[in-house]
Amino acid sequence: MKSALVLGATGQDGSLMCKSLLKRNYKVIGLSKIKCNHSLNHKKLGIEKEIEMQNGNIDNFKTIETLINKYMPDEIYNLAAQSSVGKSFTHPLETTKSIIDGTINILEVSKKTNFSGKIFFAGSSEIFGFTEEGASLKHIQRPINPYGIAKQASLNLVKIYRTNLGLKCVTGVLFNHESSLRSENFVTQKIISGAIKCQQNKNHQIQLGNINIERDWGCAEEYVEAMQIMTRSDNFQDQVICTGRSSKLKDFIQIVFRKLNLNWQDHITIDESLFRQSDILKSFGDPSKMSDDLNWKAKTTLEELINRMIDEQLNNKKLI
Repeated sequence: MKSALVLGATGQDGSLMCKSLLKRNYKVIGLSKIKCNHSLNHKKLGIEKEIEMQNGNIDNFKTIETLINKYMPDEIYNLAAQSSVGKSFTHPLETTKSIIDGTINILEVSKKTNFSGKIFFAGSSEIFGFTEEGASLKHIQRPINPYGIAKQASLNLVKIYRTNLGLKCVTGVLFNHESSLRSENFVTQKIISGAIKCQQNKNHQIQLGNINIERDWGCAEEYVEAMQIMTRSDNFQDQVICTGRSSKLKDFIQIVFRKLNLNWQDHITIDESLFRQSDILKSFGDPSKMSDDLNWKAKTTLEELINRMIDEQLNNKKLI
């Protein structure tokens, strides 16, 4: 039986990765800095009893060394770290430490132990900043927040250890990807949760900032599959994982409220205090290399994704 170590196993991507690996009959070891035997996300996915959970932080070298020595997994997926762009301004030390120190620890332990397995690192489109055209890895990188700067450093570190030391490690530069497991710290889930509340209370209002920003939104379940395709490929290359389609946040809002038979303009309040100078106005990727090299393409449309997120959240509310 093959085994995989999932770092950040209780977040959106980590939980979905655990579920996908279990379906492939992997033994799954999960690491989370949250002290619990299982998370709400694992409960929602029905996998809470199938994962061997460990508690610890990836910025602790000894933690990573102990895990790799104990389990010697076939694959490692680093999906951990503080992932909120907004929070990276209020907690820049925590953000950069969790990303950069975490990356270095994994790479250094792998070097020290002669780890021969494959390692995937979650990168971010935030390394590019504003993109007028679909961004490939050849696109100029202009990160404008601590999170993006840390992810850029991680990308470069992984490349150095792969090129100079022969480690089987890659970075998937992920554009925005969503699921019903997102917390309300993310604007997409804030909108969906808020719209469901509007159904129940016609006076409910959702306060938002700039709804004209554009993003490349994909389906998190599909992106987890793309991560595995990259990791298992014999051709170790960093890749951009995206849909290649750009949509305004306003479009996202309209689809959500249309699905719930509501008029969004009755419930959305624009709060200028929520506008950020650092907001990237437009961000979308170029998926052509991922398609050409690994025959992977995003299939789910934005409307399909939103409809699924709404249906799943409504079902989850019934279960809780």
